[in-house]
Amino acid sequence: MSSVADTLGRPLRDVRISVTDRCNFRCVYCMPKEVFGRDFEFLGREKLLTFEEIERVARAFVAHGAEKVRLTGGEPLLRRDLEHLVAMLAEIPALDLTLTTNGALLPAKAQALRDAGLQRITVSLDSLDDETFQKMNDVDFPVGRVLEGIDAAAAAGLPVKVNMVVRRGLNEHSVLPMAREFRERGHILRLIEYMDVGHTNGWRLDDVVPAAELVATIDAELPLEPAEANYRGEVARRYRYRDGSGEIGVIASVTQPFCGDCTRARLSADGTLYTCLFATKGHDLRALLREGASDAALEAAIGSVWRVRTDRYSELRSAATAELPKVEMSFIGG
Repeated sequence: MSSVADTLGRPLRDVRISVTDRCNFRCVYCMPKEVFGRDFEFLGREKLLTFEEIERVARAFVAHGAEKVRLTGGEPLLRRDLEHLVAMLAEIPALDLTLTTNGALLPAKAQALRDAGLQRITVSLDSLDDETFQKMNDVDFPVGRVLEGIDAAAAAGLPVKVNMVVRRGLNEHSVLPMAREFRERGHILRLIEYMDVGHTNGWRLDDVVPAAELVATIDAELPLEPAEANYRGEVARRYRYRDGSGEIGVIASVTQPFCGDCTRARLSADGTLYTCLFATKGHDLRALLREGASDAALEAAIGSVWRVRTDRYSELRSAATAELPKVEMSFIGG
């Protein structure tokens, strides 16, 4: 295994692999219903990477020093027999294997995922208040069923983190109740600034609740102190509860960009490699796979893309960048 670095000296350590572009939610910050409606054309089955193709690409990333794979979507649990892919990836030595889900299908899937070798899981939940949550997921899905999924994952032995996207005027009032709830449950809550991903979510800077405000809101009732990062490239800034009752994380892509330490690549469900969440174009690996490229050729292609990587979108964010035709988050898994 040889490590590869980009033009800013950033190694390749994390890979997010989207297994589907479909989702059963229509969250307003990711897949707004007015764009992703009944007539929206999602990828056909033949355009999706097969599990075998995904495994090959994952091994090629690992050959370049990748240590962690996160399965995403869309909603990854919509991909049939996903636990089979998990079992295949779990065979890769020393790989940290995790998954992000909206939790809707987790009660039925958690044990199978754990048995297949999944190590950890992250569940997206933006409020404990049904009215607020349903306004955000836009399909009237209730909070209680996501909590059932979280409980099922914990019961199966999967460590759980909970991701909450905070948008001003919509759910910032839910921050403290969420912190209380998951501190009590023993799960790490990660608060995420509302980001200008894609170009369909109507993002405005005024809608962002800055990380400093989020931390101050919790700290006023549940005192916090900064904690050290677990590893280089960790996107969440960690804060511990001073009484020792756990921690939270804050992902501040807008107000405290972390591009300088970003070690993450993204593979879309159709096999396109993106080197930034805010990318405007990617690199087709599916064609290589289906043209019979060897493992060495696949590894060389990934290395050549990463070595010329210059991305630092969040450090350069401006009114001009907000209008760029960026790939949708639902396509490359956030």
